Amino acid sequence: MQSKAATPDEYIKEIPVERQAAFKKLRAVIKKNLPKGYKEGMGYGMMGWDVPHSIYPAGYHCNPKDPLPFMGIASQKNFIAVYHMGVYADPKLLKWFQAAHAKASPKKLEMGKSCIRYKKPEDIPFDLIGELASKITPAEWIATYEKNIKR
Repeated sequence: MQSKAATPDEYIKEIPVERQAAFKKLRAVIKKNLPKGYKEGMGYGMMGWDVPHSIYPAGYHCNPKDPLPFMGIASQKNFIAVYHMGVYADPKLLKWFQAAHAKASPKKLEMGKSCIRYKKPEDIPFDLIGELASKITPAEWIATYEKNIKR
C-alpha cells in the first residue's frame, strides 16, 4: 500500500497501531547502524534511506530526479517489509544474511529479491536488521550499484 505521507513520522502515524511500535524500533535500529551519508526520507510510498544527490548526483537510473535508494521499510497489507538493495545486488551479502537470519530467528525467511517480509512484528530480528544496515557505506553501495544494477 503506497502512502502519501510526506515524512517518516507521518508514515508511522498512519500505519495500523499494532505495527507502530515495530516501525519505531526498526527505524531506530536502522538509523543507529547505518553508515554516515545516507539520508532518511520518503520514496515510493514508504519510508527509507537513500544516497542523496549531494553524494551521488546521477541519482536513481529509473528516475534520475530521485536519490539512489538503499533501504526502506513499509507496512503492506499482510506483512511488514524491509527492503535492502544490497542483498539484491551482492550475492555474498545475501548469503551472509540468509545464514545469519537462520541463526537469529526460528521463523522461515520469507523474501524476494530485495524484500524481506515479516507477517508479525514479533517475528522481526531487530538486531540482525541493524547489522544488515551497517554492512554497506554509501560509497560501497554506489560502486555495487554501478557495477551490477545501473544500465
